[in-house]
Amino acid sequence: MHTVTVTGTGTSRVAPDTAVVRLAAVGRGSGVAEAFDAMSGAASTIAGVAAAHVEERHVASTGISVWPARDHEGREVGFEARHGYAVGCPDLSVAGELLRRLAAEVGDRLTIEGVGLEVTEDHGAGDKAREAAFHDARDRAAQLARMAGAGLGAVQSIVEGDVGDGPSPMPKVAMARDSAGGIEAGEVSVTTSVTVVWELVSTS
Repeated sequence: MHTVTVTGTGTSRVAPDTAVVRLAAVGRGSGVAEAFDAMSGAASTIAGVAAAHVEERHVASTGISVWPARDHEGREVGFEARHGYAVGCPDLSVAGELLRRLAAEVGDRLTIEGVGLEVTEDHGAGDKAREAAFHDARDRAAQLARMAGAGLGAVQSIVEGDVGDGPSPMPKVAMARDSAGGIEAGEVSVTTSVTVVWELVSTS
């Protein structure tokens, strides 16, 4: 039996529905204790603001550090302390409001490191991508079969993901403006692939 093996790819889009805000409380002082105390005050404010917006289990410390601070000429000018946080927000509007409140209440002792957008519910995007990948594989296989003077018979096997790889949904963020508290929501492209083996049948 002769066969043709083709890998097809498919993509569908879905809007991110949650966000992870990464930020830090920063304090400076002439000594370690002074810098740590300044940082601790800012950290307490961050924790209070976060608690007013999300559940406690969504607020996590990511690290605490203290190091010598230096000026532009490399001279030591005291110490700087930092307490990092990751705050999971159930929707983008919460993330936007959280950032506004933190900027107002923590001020210059706040460092915002970034906002990561995530998808917790794909609303069928994975199924649509998988279906598109199969159709792509079938179209490619039919063309190859015609070039060989044959037609497509029964499907012999289907593997999601490239041969040798596991399932491969690959999120790619394409930013576009949304009204969720100033956060750019955009869309995530969910891309997957399927490798299908068809039997080749004679058309004569």
